[in-house]
Amino acid sequence: MSELRTPHAGDDMAEDDDVVALLMRQHGDIRNLFDEVEAATGEERRDAFRRLVRLLAVHETAEEEVVHPFARKGFPGGEQVVRDRLAEEKAAKETLAALDELDTDDPTFMPQLLKLRRDVQEHARAEERYEFTHIRRSADVTGLAAMAKAIKAAEAMAPTRPHPGVESGAKNMALGPVAALMDRTKDTVRKAMGKG
Repeated sequence: MSELRTPHAGDDMAEDDDVVALLMRQHGDIRNLFDEVEAATGEERRDAFRRLVRLLAVHETAEEEVVHPFARKGFPGGEQVVRDRLAEEKAAKETLAALDELDTDDPTFMPQLLKLRRDVQEHARAEERYEFTHIRRSADVTGLAAMAKAIKAAEAMAPTRPHPGVESGAKNMALGPVAALMDRTKDTVRKAMGKG
């Protein structure tokens, strides 16, 4: 089995004291994992897909807990921006849930994966344009760093590649369904933000 190496946000050893820079790198990680899933076959595709599911679940949950609450109050029009992002996230989660029920060898898997990829990429572009830009303008350095710390705590729950000694994405996942992962992420983020 060839080793597909997907870079992830911690690889560059950046201090991650800016939540926007961290989230932008995660968007890149998500694009890389979509590429991996599309290029792989068999067990490698299943492993890459499990890692993609984990990162998407944790990334979106962390945004819901950290980014959206700030955006709602942090800049004019923030409430509408968040409503629009939540509608996009809901559609992507529905596609993701349907995909999660399929085997990656199922003939309907790739068309649904490509639909999910389009939805996720459109959502990421909208976040970057309508939410992240305003956050960077509206939050001070301390606020950006505090939000980054909470996102990093969530990211630690969803490595984009298996830990050493874990042979498959399925074993690395071994934490249960996406909904349970999202609940654990919420708890972790709230604790990191001093709300737990």
